[in-house]
Amino acid sequence: MSDVAAGTLLSSRRTRLPVSVIVCLAFLAVAALAAVFGRILYPDAMRQDILTGLVPPNTDGHILGTDELGRDVLAMTIAGTGSALLGPLCVAVGSMLLGILLGTLAGYQRGPIDFLISRWTDLLLALPLLLAAIVVGGVLGGGYWVTVVLLTILFSPSDIRIVRAGVLEQSARPYIEAAHMLSLPRRRVMFVHILPNVSTLIVTNVMLNVAFALVAFSSLSFLGVGVPADTADWGAQLASNRQVAFDNPAAVVVPATLIILVACAVNLVGDWLGQRLAQNGRRA
Repeated sequence: MSDVAAGTLLSSRRTRLPVSVIVCLAFLAVAALAAVFGRILYPDAMRQDILTGLVPPNTDGHILGTDELGRDVLAMTIAGTGSALLGPLCVAVGSMLLGILLGTLAGYQRGPIDFLISRWTDLLLALPLLLAAIVVGGVLGGGYWVTVVLLTILFSPSDIRIVRAGVLEQSARPYIEAAHMLSLPRRRVMFVHILPNVSTLIVTNVMLNVAFALVAFSSLSFLGVGVPADTADWGAQLASNRQVAFDNPAAVVVPATLIILVACAVNLVGDWLGQRLAQNGRRA
């Protein structure tokens, strides 16, 4: 086999998606569609039907059965996808934006700015994440977007540290010294020249944060802090249906399984994407 043919074959193997990643991407695409159209398909998912009451899965219009209030489990699960996924996505993106801003400033400016930002991250990292969110959420009255803001702040320290470490590593490179010799503005050096070179860390950590935030958000919803009681949500579904787990296991197993599967799928895609970006960076 010639060198050109061997190189072409190797390149095609590198660009071919693993089966596990394809499955994860397909699953996440279905979850995204459910998040967008779930409440349109089931606008009355939380409607109670006391006359029907608790029934197991059947073929009479309740594929996954109902809960003790007569609410259809399948309808609640699909309608709750948007609430379960939107919040964690906002948390991951919001915390990374804070990480990009503060981590870049700390890693490039150093001095007092680095000291203050580093002590702030140390303080937040010392707090138990879920306990702090429960306490502050309880004081502020809870609510969906209050929980999103709280988790965004509490998730940001790890992002700040990761971006800061990447910026510190890039700041010592020759192209930054060349930028200084050209008297380029600091803002341009930080956000135009350095930041793209730490994009692999940023993308990978955002994906991981989505998975962690999904679990944290569902936990808070389970404890009654994340979402209002009348909102379709996977975590709230677990809380309200745990008492009927033996009468209709699907009411608990389905949302719990979806939380695990989405978190695992996001993690696998994030790991694969990080490896691909790192390989492309080394080849460049």
